Amino acid sequence: MSEEPIPRARLQALRLDWLDDAGVEVGLLRLDEVDPLLSGNKRYKLHGYLRQREATGAPGLISLGGPHSNHLHALAAAGRRHGFATVGLLRGEPRTTPTVADLEAFGMRLHWLGYGGYRARHQPGFWRVWQRRYPGFACVPEGGGGLTGALGCAPLVAQVQAQLPGFGWPDHHGWWLAVGTGTTLAGLVIGEDGRRPVYGALAGPVTHGVGAQVARLLDEHGRPDEGYRLVPAARRGFGRADDELLAFMADTERAARIPLEPVYTAKALLALREEIARGRFAAGTRLIVVHTGGLQGRRALAGEAGALR
Repeated sequence: MSEEPIPRARLQALRLDWLDDAGVEVGLLRLDEVDPLLSGNKRYKLHGYLRQREATGAPGLISLGGPHSNHLHALAAAGRRHGFATVGLLRGEPRTTPTVADLEAFGMRLHWLGYGGYRARHQPGFWRVWQRRYPGFACVPEGGGGLTGALGCAPLVAQVQAQLPGFGWPDHHGWWLAVGTGTTLAGLVIGEDGRRPVYGALAGPVTHGVGAQVARLLDEHGRPDEGYRLVPAARRGFGRADDELLAFMADTERAARIPLEPVYTAKALLALREEIARGRFAAGTRLIVVHTGGLQGRRALAGEAGALR
């Protein structure tokens, strides 16, 4: 059955020298631990789409992503686990990556769109072509986006609040997480309902329009476009890692004994260190930092020298 309850993520203290020096406390929300295959925040963003598919009896789900897509990986794994068909529309030309190999092993049918064909995903009528080819299949936005995806992430706020007494915190002052499409951030803003700010470290360039996407999701939900701040953190661009980031990731993994990946969470932590150095957060601040998972994607590091697409 796909109607599994939303999993509970563990809150873990993160102790690093630069946090201690600044007097900033961090509770790391370990979404990377919730499922070995439906990884991280992708599990939460898919929750509503899986329930909708089951309710409507759709024979399968179609979605999009790149050759290292955590979202497609989770979707394909869900299809294999729950017995429905999945179709992946991939950016670029056919290539083999560890993720693509998994998609094929999970039974996902793949279509490579090239780069121009992938850019056309926002054009009117894009999905109609694929719905004619796969009658009855439901379409899931790129990355598990949309309001349905955001609402799957909103319960994380209550999960954290429930853990705080045992964690030893009376409360926290805000959230910090990496942002790809903005869906998870929008879900946290919805869940917080104005009580605490949500800070999003942009994994891609500002020109990707994440701010507009978040505003659109919040407007669709009927709440004001407020309660969050987006921080540039892309460095060399989306899916790319420079030497400083890779060194920081390796040092942090050794110090904290927590696995990271360079596309999202390592970037978010490095951006947090930089913001703390600029005086953004005063001593005594308590932040929830979201480990968004996606560890399957780091397998490409060995073969691509830190450049992930």
